[in-house]
Amino acid sequence: MRLTSAGMFLLLFSALQATDVQEKEVRALVGSDVELSCIFPERHSFDLNDLYVYWQTSVVGTPKTVVTYYLSGNSSAGHEDNRYRDRARLSLESMKRGDFSLHLHNITPQDEQRFNCLVFRKSLELEKILDVVVTLHVAANYSMPVVRAPSGPSENEELTFTCTSVNGYPRPNVYWINRTDNSLLNETLQNNTVSLNAQGLYDVVSVLTIRRTPSVNVGCCIENVLLHQNLTTISTQAETVTGTEYGITESQADAPKKQGAVLSALIVLGVVVAVAVATGWVCRSRCPPRDPHRSWAARPEQTFSSTVSDENSPPGAWTGFL
Repeated sequence: MRLTSAGMFLLLFSALQATDVQEKEVRALVGSDVELSCIFPERHSFDLNDLYVYWQTSVVGTPKTVVTYYLSGNSSAGHEDNRYRDRARLSLESMKRGDFSLHLHNITPQDEQRFNCLVFRKSLELEKILDVVVTLHVAANYSMPVVRAPSGPSENEELTFTCTSVNGYPRPNVYWINRTDNSLLNETLQNNTVSLNAQGLYDVVSVLTIRRTPSVNVGCCIENVLLHQNLTTISTQAETVTGTEYGITESQADAPKKQGAVLSALIVLGVVVAVAVATGWVCRSRCPPRDPHRSWAARPEQTFSSTVSDENSPPGAWTGFL
């Protein structure tokens, strides 16, 4: 947005003055507030009526955009770009102490620019006393990647995995990892689609296509370079295992069924044993107790042979029933 009269003159005049430019960098998350520092290097008190202060974007090859400004004796409203109106603020009290920092609220991805702070003094014939360029880097956290793996057995020779992550900034790097040895899979195996959504943030969809193997264990990693952040989701796909020697085909999906059958058999066996034990205990409790004074000679003669070691000892063939 253009400035008139004194404002335009100062912007043109500033380009002709040789002043040391201070370069700074600041990082901020989308939706947060940030302060872009512009402080006079020496301890000094300033009269606001002696100051012209400008904050504008500084991008080579593009028109300068006014973020906010202060002109002594003039209204500071009406010339800011609409993108920064009600979001950019200067502190008058701080400017008296030589602090001309810009307070920028509710950061958006579009705020990732170079901001230029210019300060002039009228008493010094509009001499530029401060020139600071602050580069603002904007970032937003990506959502945790969601990996969709193939479902169920398939006759295809290839497996396809899809990884999705949304609402991040800046543009991400996407990696697929072989979790067996933690090696990176070849980038030629993946197809990435990165797009800007309505909020100006990035959504990414990555499709990995690999050859079918007996067991697949891969991970999808979304890297945010600015935040030094890696988000990884692991996906395991247990494939059908075919026995070559006996022609046995076994699927992982059948394992729960077999485990259930074994468990049922064990339960039935346990019930049978419990019934047998209970029956034996009942029968034994109903049988009359043995009289220790009873002579074994009174028993009927057995049809099988046995060895008697003591006249009061029962035949060996009966020991299993006492």
